[in-house]
Amino acid sequence: MMEFFAEHGNELLIKTWEHFYISLAAILLGVIVAVPLGILLSRIPNVADRLISFIGILQTIPSLAILAFFIPLIGIGKIPAILALFFYSLLPILRNTYIGVRDVDRGVVEAGKGMGMNSWQAIIKMELPLSLPVIMAGIRLSTVYLIGWAALAAFIGGGGLGDFIFDGLNLYQPSLILAGTIPATILAVIADRSLAVMESKLTPDGVKDSYETA
Repeated sequence: MMEFFAEHGNELLIKTWEHFYISLAAILLGVIVAVPLGILLSRIPNVADRLISFIGILQTIPSLAILAFFIPLIGIGKIPAILALFFYSLLPILRNTYIGVRDVDRGVVEAGKGMGMNSWQAIIKMELPLSLPVIMAGIRLSTVYLIGWAALAAFIGGGGLGDFIFDGLNLYQPSLILAGTIPATILAVIADRSLAVMESKLTPDGVKDSYETA
């Protein structure tokens, strides 16, 4: 073990950072796109069901095929890897945002509007806080999945811990496979726990209590 860290310690730190960076960039893009789109779709449910189903069908395409698809379009490296992972982050976040906002008690929203809120204020101050636990569940699910899938970035030169895994498979060295797998697992657990803490701090107490007693 000590010999491995002496030989690969610096590289392990670099690959772990690359893995984290790729995953974080993809999930942030997913949140930026999917949350507003989910809110919009909650206003047009007929379109929402079709679009979410369509995205679900697209996501049945193997991730390696998606990565390979981006190569002739934008080449190899981190950017194609981030875009491919972003594509896979969309469905859980989009679906949960749509469901969460759709299921907010419309009477509460109308009461807020009756107090002088416009549509934008109602979204920010009422709909998003009330649907936050459902939205965060989608974000947490996407984050854990993406950290695992980010290992495939090595397939197109994106770096990350997948480099260790692929090298270990090619060279028949279990130590390299473990060096890629264990840090990725730890990253996923830390990310999930961190998002759970964030969710707890951001969710209003009344909403939190209602989900705990549901």
